[in-house]
Amino acid sequence: MCIDLLRHGEPAGGERYRGSGVDDPLSEQGLEQMWRAVGGCAPASGPWSRIISSPMRRCLDFAVPLSHALNLPLTQVPDLREVGFGSWEGRTPTELRQNSPEAFLAFFRDPMRARPRGAEPLKDFRRRVDGALDDLIRRHEDEHLLVVTHAGVIRAAVCGALEVPTEAMYRIKIAYAGVTRLRRDDRGMMLEFVNRRHLADSA
Repeated sequence: MCIDLLRHGEPAGGERYRGSGVDDPLSEQGLEQMWRAVGGCAPASGPWSRIISSPMRRCLDFAVPLSHALNLPLTQVPDLREVGFGSWEGRTPTELRQNSPEAFLAFFRDPMRARPRGAEPLKDFRRRVDGALDDLIRRHEDEHLLVVTHAGVIRAAVCGALEVPTEAMYRIKIAYAGVTRLRRDDRGMMLEFVNRRHLADSA
């Protein structure tokens, strides 16, 4: 089984914290980034059996037209939405550094306990992502899936594949429209690559 995890492209509104509470549409550049990432996958030779997407607009804006172009089934999975950032939703890193520097740095030192006010507990987030991926593995054991999702979900998936603590999530940088590939065989789940910008390069 092979799972390609594609992060959404750049959203409109620039860099800011968007969890499950803020859902800007893709910018024109963000949409171009995503098409570029899959550009080598023509409809006649595309590798996937189906497309799975977060229900958030910045993922569906691409997943829907791609499913039509490739004539592939598309399924929305609510548990693949981004982690909720609570009071940080919609705020920029620059703003947080200036106005709440101690809380900002504490979050990266201890993301499990130093959560923004009202944020989804990272333990709960990891549990729902693990559950969603386990369900995909059970349902589509021998397939090649494209999962259109978010940086946090991809970080959690990488932590699961490598069996590293959830606390390490934010040490993994996930680029806009970057592709991460997980492959599962009789040895278990393996990480094949992270942040590939052009899937044609992985053939």
